[in-house]
Amino acid sequence: MGRLWWRRTPHLVAVSSPARGGRTVYAALAVLAAGGLLHYIPGPARGDVSYGPVQATATLHHIVLPDLAVIQGSGISDTSLDRMGAIRGVRQFIALDGAAITSGGAKVNVIGVNAQQFRSWTPLSTASNQKLWNALDAGGFIASTSARDRLRLHKGHAYSLTGAATVSLNFAGAAPLGVAGIDMVVSSRVSAELGLVHNVAALISAPGLSIAQLRQDVSAALHGSGATLVTLRPRHAPPVVTGHIPSGKPTSYIQLFQESAAMYCPGLPWTVLAAIGQIESGFRANPGVSSAGALGPMQFLPSTWAEWGITGFGERGPPNIMDPFDAVPSAARYLCAAGGATAAGLPRAIFAYNHADWYVSEVLALAQQYQHAYG
Repeated sequence: MGRLWWRRTPHLVAVSSPARGGRTVYAALAVLAAGGLLHYIPGPARGDVSYGPVQATATLHHIVLPDLAVIQGSGISDTSLDRMGAIRGVRQFIALDGAAITSGGAKVNVIGVNAQQFRSWTPLSTASNQKLWNALDAGGFIASTSARDRLRLHKGHAYSLTGAATVSLNFAGAAPLGVAGIDMVVSSRVSAELGLVHNVAALISAPGLSIAQLRQDVSAALHGSGATLVTLRPRHAPPVVTGHIPSGKPTSYIQLFQESAAMYCPGLPWTVLAAIGQIESGFRANPGVSSAGALGPMQFLPSTWAEWGITGFGERGPPNIMDPFDAVPSAARYLCAAGGATAAGLPRAIFAYNHADWYVSEVLALAQQYQHAYG
């Protein structure tokens, strides 16, 4: 992939976020070389979210739990990206464009992404909103809730963003973005028009590695480039609190896996659901629907979904194969019927989910790594 050079330079500014844990977090991607930090923040409960049709543009193909962010204000080289992606134990990897530009005279921090890939890394509530990602793919922009309020944005209205060029985009809506200090998200196509810094940051998921080992391996791959590394993995998984979630729904992916296992298949390790959610068909080789026709974050065949799909966590309407709140509980239910609630029956249940011995081995190995990483 060639490097994207600016025709003229967008403004470089820092945006501070509220203090977390007694220190202020600075997360402007455009000035990360000057000491800014990227910090992942779990999203709130989903609330009222509507869903588009299954055959939508930016479908949710899998679920990713981020472990590490790599940030370099001048852009991460293609060679460094290749070396990081080749690290043994790295399961998922995505690079982001970004810079600080202006909108209506205000400075805003914008990232440019492949919507189909990036949504899997966002908070549960955001990743679940199909219409939001369809609108992003269509050329609109998403804003953080704080940016929406600060800039007084109105959904469906057009706004001008000025970087290397000025483009007019429709506001698709506001949602938690999971990254402090980021005001807006645009598509990769719009990113090129705005002249954002190409590959200014990367997100990595490597549940099989300790954070210390992952940081060491990534640092070695970067060859002393001066990039900033930020740990995103929580130190411990939250405790299972079945029946005591104030909103009635899980608010993080880990909690979704935990609650789905506890509620729909007592005895099934939540880490198995996490592993299945992480492993997409072809291990990054297949960017779309699998060759067998599997869909959604838990890769259900439509025929299997018709029999086992359920509406989870008190939601209304028919089961939605693209909705994690439906897909993960449905996976737990299917695994349970195949014997997944017992240690002896678990391999057989995973085989029933995907008829391949290698798949059983991969899921069990990754589940063990999740257990080691999250405790």
